[in-house]
Amino acid sequence: MGLARTLAVTLTGLTGHIVDVEAHATQGLPGFTLVGLPDAAVRESRERVRAALSTCGVTWGEQRLTVNLSPADLRKTGTGLDLALALAVLGARGRLGRSAAGALGRTVYIGELGLDGSVHSVRGILPSVQAAVAAGVGEIVVGQEAAAEAELVPDARVSAISHIGQLVERYGGRLSEGVAAAVEQISEAGRDAPAVLARDDEPPDLADVVGQAEARQALEVAAAGGHHLIMVGPPGTGKTMLAERLPSILPPLEQSDAVTVTSIHSVAGTFNPAHGLITRPPLRAPHHTATRAAVVG
Repeated sequence: MGLARTLAVTLTGLTGHIVDVEAHATQGLPGFTLVGLPDAAVRESRERVRAALSTCGVTWGEQRLTVNLSPADLRKTGTGLDLALALAVLGARGRLGRSAAGALGRTVYIGELGLDGSVHSVRGILPSVQAAVAAGVGEIVVGQEAAAEAELVPDARVSAISHIGQLVERYGGRLSEGVAAAVEQISEAGRDAPAVLARDDEPPDLADVVGQAEARQALEVAAAGGHHLIMVGPPGTGKTMLAERLPSILPPLEQSDAVTVTSIHSVAGTFNPAHGLITRPPLRAPHHTATRAAVVG
């Protein structure tokens, strides 16, 4: 009989919650039971974990596995729990070194597993890491692709990996020669992969507007005093053009607001960590037919 515990994070909106992933292995009919209010993506993680560990040469054998996601009354969502779940299973089955138990329980693991054991990034890395640091857990392990985003959080000690085999070897586990060579190849490819930078277009600037003196003055007064502004006029008079340029004269966001805005982009999957935190006030342009619920969210 074996018991192991790791840590993960699940998101409810922009709020992250620490999840204790507890795995228990005992002799009996082979099976894998996952409890603790997992959603469909989390329930499917057992198949991803099974395939990834099989790729690493770990067979299930004649053991019954029970995995609990605590707190059990909190809905667990997303695929970011894969990595923590796989390490808990390895620890419960005794496939890691004796010193691994302490490290597993003090580290948060965030990542989705591929069937070959590779570790992929997930959405919401920034708020997840921020929640871990706020809970007092400074050691974070993420996929190589998510390292730049995770390192934006102050006081976070981030480790980036490309394959779960790297953690198996780090914690005293053994891989066959063929698997170890494949892990090393994937790891080198992850380290050498060039960063993909999204095109960073300059936003429209109010300085580009010629004329419109009264409208420009109204924008400047609203920006300086923090006032609301309504623009009324027939189509083609420049209302949208002026509204799009209002952020160019607004002050940068405060640190807390910048983190919130960046977290929203992270959860939506549109954040490019190469550009750092988003400090420019964002512009949202809902259509005039949008409902109240659509605008408010």
